[in-house]
Amino acid sequence: MSGKIWLLAIILPLWLLCGCASTPETASVTRVIDGDTIVIEGDYRVRYIGIDAPEVHPQLEAYGVEAWQANRKLVEGKQVRLERDVSETDKHGRRLRYVYVDDIFVNAELVRDGLAEAIAYPPDTKYQGYLEELETEARRFGRGIWAK
Repeated sequence: MSGKIWLLAIILPLWLLCGCASTPETASVTRVIDGDTIVIEGDYRVRYIGIDAPEVHPQLEAYGVEAWQANRKLVEGKQVRLERDVSETDKHGRRLRYVYVDDIFVNAELVRDGLAEAIAYPPDTKYQGYLEELETEARRFGRGIWAK
């Protein structure tokens, strides 16, 4: 075995075992709580990483209903891909994930449409720069919560 192949044969399995390459999980969305929280099969709550959408509970905030409806349209009843960053759960026991439907990065789509703001929650910041760029664009064009 050549030196490079031998090295790859040793490093790749170790890299996968250490969690450096997380395999996305998939699940069906059973309910959409609001613009940044869903419930998946097994009754697990999932909080979207890197964003904060206006609330619908306990008090309705401006654009809360729009964010909730947009999230419902994107994910309700659909199979989603869930990508973990560093943390497994937040202080409320919700799973923290980046969420995808087909090729749509849901967290980013909500920010792009001005229905959520990019908020960093370290250490989970893998896509924070991208989300912040989308927020800047939404602000510039006055979308959603950034409307004049």
